Amino acid sequence: MRHPHTRTTRRRVLGALTAALLCTVGLTAPALAAPTDEPASPAPADEPASPALADGLALTPPMGFNNWNSTGCGADFNEAMVKGIADLFVAKGLKDAGYQYVNLDDCWALPARDANGKLVPDPARFPGGIKAVADYVHSKSLKLGIYTSAGTKTCNDAGFPGALGHEYSDARQFADWGVDYLKYDNCNNQGVDAKLRYTTMRDALKATGRPIVYSLCEWGENKPWQWASDVGHLWRTTGDISDSWGSMLSILKQNLPLTPYAGPGHWNDPDMLEVGNGGMTDTEYRSHFSMWSIMAAPLLIGSDLRKASAATFDILDNKEVIAVDQDPLGKQGAVLSSEGGRWVAAKEMRDGSRAVALFNERGSAQRIATTARAVGLPAAQAYTLRDLWRHRSYNTAGTIAATVPAHGTVLVRVSADTRWAKNPPAVELGLDGGSLVEAGKAVSLTSTATDRGRTPAQRVAVSLTGPAGWKVEANSPTTSGALPTGRALRTRWTVTAPKGTATGSYDLTLRAAYRSPTGVRAESVLPLAASVVVAPPSGSSYLGDLPWLSTTNGWGPVERNTSNGESGAGDGHPITVGGVVYTKGLGVHAESAVEYYTGKACETVTADVGVDDEKDAYGTVAFEIWADGTKVASTGVLTTAMPAQPISADVTGAEVVRLVVTDGGDGINSDHADWADAKLSC
Repeated sequence: MRHPHTRTTRRRVLGALTAALLCTVGLTAPALAAPTDEPASPAPADEPASPALADGLALTPPMGFNNWNSTGCGADFNEAMVKGIADLFVAKGLKDAGYQYVNLDDCWALPARDANGKLVPDPARFPGGIKAVADYVHSKSLKLGIYTSAGTKTCNDAGFPGALGHEYSDARQFADWGVDYLKYDNCNNQGVDAKLRYTTMRDALKATGRPIVYSLCEWGENKPWQWASDVGHLWRTTGDISDSWGSMLSILKQNLPLTPYAGPGHWNDPDMLEVGNGGMTDTEYRSHFSMWSIMAAPLLIGSDLRKASAATFDILDNKEVIAVDQDPLGKQGAVLSSEGGRWVAAKEMRDGSRAVALFNERGSAQRIATTARAVGLPAAQAYTLRDLWRHRSYNTAGTIAATVPAHGTVLVRVSADTRWAKNPPAVELGLDGGSLVEAGKAVSLTSTATDRGRTPAQRVAVSLTGPAGWKVEANSPTTSGALPTGRALRTRWTVTAPKGTATGSYDLTLRAAYRSPTGVRAESVLPLAASVVVAPPSGSSYLGDLPWLSTTNGWGPVERNTSNGESGAGDGHPITVGGVVYTKGLGVHAESAVEYYTGKACETVTADVGVDDEKDAYGTVAFEIWADGTKVASTGVLTTAMPAQPISADVTGAEVVRLVVTDGGDGINSDHADWADAKLSC
């Protein structure tokens, strides 16, 4: 639950102090696990996961709410908030959609135990005590969760009491209060073996006789997917998520390979949902929700539902997507392909269908395609394809394909059944050509509407619309009487943004209206973005001074000419690598990408790169330069112990240059990276 950058340092310091204190009285400290930056990865085939608990709990991934991502330890975290969330679960239909747990995170207790060693709820936050809150939540036919740590203190800097050495007493209190779910964190663990710490609490919970779902939050450090399925019901596989595309993407990539270890009663947990907290777009939040569902991940809402928008509720309450997550077969989706940031993941469902996610990692639209056979369906004349976000069904001859908007996900459910003919054919839309527009200059585009169904699409009509004031003209036919399977209607267009249009992203929408052979009306819609850009100046320019097309970042925003501060814009410090201070550059945090429009007029990109000195010894990153989708320069993995490294790339003829920083393969922990003195020559 804690920011991985702070908890790593604090844990190791406390472990060292404990060892020193024990040695002074002639005792031996427990062996402290060696620091490791190894990436999360599945065990070899000869290391199977342990058997699952046989207690009938968490047979599908837990669904509910946790306050941490929206309130932390703020004053707004209190009894009234918790009761209000329970009320909203009922009033907004979230309970009916499957959300069940209302979970308290850190800061619910006083900093000290009472004279009997018991935990004491904070009377200012919870004047009625935890049992009263649990009773209220139970009165709504919901369940209550609570939090503590497998250490002497929790992860909060205030140092609330942890459960290490108090497992049976604390578990008894939780059970007596009516707690239904325990999140057990990893801070201040004094180097005690992870399996021992978490197994002791498992036994303590079992001894209470109360059914309590047990969530292990040890950040994936000891690969719990290999040993914890008979210890807990879910286990964190990564460090903490933040409300940014880069963070979500990094965690997604770490959790996706762990498919073999999930199942009924034992789940990989890539951390809570950030949907609605404001750091991502609704398109990105739909991807977040889609991919957590395809991974059979716990769905724990992390936004304050009292302030949530209608769009947030629409995402969280999508019952067709939730059904993918909650499928009783309990399989985590597997990655079939990921080339070029075009991800295909498929999940086997109990009814024999497949849920398929077409996920676009990149900052521009991409076509992503697979087939019914490739996702594991048997050969058939045709298939039913259900779009789970548009809530519409089509027939397909076997192709599963879409042009997926930047950072978007198309989530479908495909089945081989005999009812496919009642649905209209799937029509795939595409738009080729420049999505980069200089104001006042016409750009040529070509749209395609392709029949992917087994039946013909009839009376097809396509349209392309742009913002008010933009000129959009068709230069070839926009209609077709019929499109047989595999045939396409291609239309040429010119698009012109008015002179003086400000730089930025603008919406375009491509539509195809058509009918099935039985007269059923259907429509395919492709939302896209066009970026209004300006040509870079001639000569040499610092990239920190130029406008960018787009950015993604692991923590906080990309910073111009300062380091990354992880929170709001402008909170960075002077860029410093290897003791050298730079006045110009970009401060980022892995996973990060910064795109620039170069208009085929530039030649080189140069920079000195490295991990900023402000971070501890655990930061590891790698830098890449891409030109129009081709990697043209890269470094190896760089650490805080290394001075700045020069990087240079020939980008001659490229329209777009992308600066990428990866996490070095070990997750985003202290990965403050600098593009120092980064220059573009044109």
